[in-house]
Amino acid sequence: MSLEIIEFESAPDPRASLIVLHGLGADGHDFVPICEELDLSAAGAVRFVFPSAPPRPVSLNAGHVMRAWYDISQPSPGGVRREDEAGLRASQATVQGLIEREIERGVPAQRIVLAGFSQGCAMALMTGLRHPQRLAGIVALSGYLPLAATTEAEAHPANAGVPVFMAHGLFDPMVVLARACSSRDRLRALGYPVDWHEYPIEHSVCQDEIVDLNRWLLGVLGAA
Repeated sequence: MSLEIIEFESAPDPRASLIVLHGLGADGHDFVPICEELDLSAAGAVRFVFPSAPPRPVSLNAGHVMRAWYDISQPSPGGVRREDEAGLRASQATVQGLIEREIERGVPAQRIVLAGFSQGCAMALMTGLRHPQRLAGIVALSGYLPLAATTEAEAHPANAGVPVFMAHGLFDPMVVLARACSSRDRLRALGYPVDWHEYPIEHSVCQDEIVDLNRWLLGVLGAA
């Protein structure tokens, strides 16, 4: 799968990468302004990578075509929503390719952070925990852990204990707080150190969140 990708570098010859996966219906441009607010100079030059998911029909939106990492179905009468396992696994392979692309360009896996918002959060968690080389960390914003029942069996030992920054809006109507908390608790039960943050917002990102994320990123990337 070929993707449209936006990139910028904080300085020449980057030795760290931040791959950012957008949410449903957005594209790679969505998080560029937010990442431009980050100051990671203490960690050295960083390459920011913003892929756009391919357009696809989304069941939740009456089959209308929009950019999405996987399909989202309508909930059943009991409130249960079937996960698009095939779509999730296809996008996992795509995101895995993005990580490998950074490694080929000279950034070691342990200097790569995989980040995502909403659907992108789901893909960051799914791919990062299963990646066969240790990553610097995973950023999970306003999302959840997909295919949670298979995580323990499929998680790669290389990323056992990988740091996770997880943030959520208290009033999120799209991915309710309880679902995010359940994902957090599942990750912690599996031994992942989750740095959890809540903010008085809906399905969005706020300034305090950017400040907290900046601090965490410097912690996992370390000094140049």
